[in-house]
Amino acid sequence: MKKIKFKGTVNLAETKFGSKIIYKTDEFFGAANRILSSVKPVFKEGIYDKHGKWMDGWETRRKRGNGHDFLIIKLGRPGKIFNVDIDTSFFSGNQPSQASLEACYSKNKPTKKTIWETILSKKKLGPNRNHNFKINNRSTFNFIKLNIFPDGGVARIRLNGIVDLDKINLSGKNVNLSSILNGSTILGCNNEHFGKAENVLSPGTGVNMGDGWETRRSRGKNFDWIIIKFGKPGIINKLEIDTHHFKGNYPDSLTVQSALILNKLNLKKIFTNSRNWKIFLKKTKLKPHKKHLFKSNSNGKSKVNCLKINIFPDGGISRIRAFGKVVK
Repeated sequence: MKKIKFKGTVNLAETKFGSKIIYKTDEFFGAANRILSSVKPVFKEGIYDKHGKWMDGWETRRKRGNGHDFLIIKLGRPGKIFNVDIDTSFFSGNQPSQASLEACYSKNKPTKKTIWETILSKKKLGPNRNHNFKINNRSTFNFIKLNIFPDGGVARIRLNGIVDLDKINLSGKNVNLSSILNGSTILGCNNEHFGKAENVLSPGTGVNMGDGWETRRSRGKNFDWIIIKFGKPGIINKLEIDTHHFKGNYPDSLTVQSALILNKLNLKKIFTNSRNWKIFLKKTKLKPHKKHLFKSNSNGKSKVNCLKINIFPDGGISRIRAFGKVVK
């Protein structure tokens, strides 16, 4: 049996959301904005700049007094955080001893009077590794403060959670229902060997093949699939399948299925039942490096919040855009 990749959350700290660093106490050795990169950290042997060894992450100078370093992230979309990954990849001997997280929700930029909630107490950090910590606070936040003790370097921070659409009014609006900006997530896929499934939900045009979903070569009578859950149910008017950059590795064809699932998500049951979902788009040929636009058929006039994209036999897709109206 094939291994199914379970999903359901997004990294709220990614720049594709519009997340950015708005304050840092120091960034002498490594720019703070590197910590938000969606690309895996790399190590460049023998590369130095005017401050010292180049590192792929945020790195502060050595403290010679009291206090600690911190930075503040403004999330592009408010959300609920389920877990955090504090990644110290390639920082060995210069990683912080400990780290903690504070958060707040504010319509304005935080000030010295802002009341922060501790969502992760001080945790010990080790060198060159991922540190995954569960966040139990289910409040909605849009500002995050990462504290490091006393100083050092962190390669990446990943805030895995969901967009809180109650803070964003989409009702009755025509939007891209499948956009990560509007709360959509990947529930699962059967393969993402060359490119992450989440990429198909990103705004804008793909930068290259790596900025899309691409599966391994199947080598047989087979198909690959991906399931998208919208942030809010809606009625799809048109569907766009974008194979931008995929020229010798685009899928030969695809089918699209849809469903409305309002009860509590049981992912295994969803994956099993998805075989019987309504056909939104019959098997259709695809072309390389092209936007394919499909108008909704009669089955597409009903309210849905899940799409299953089946590609034959394998290959890559840059973006999936389901344009339509959010309905209650």
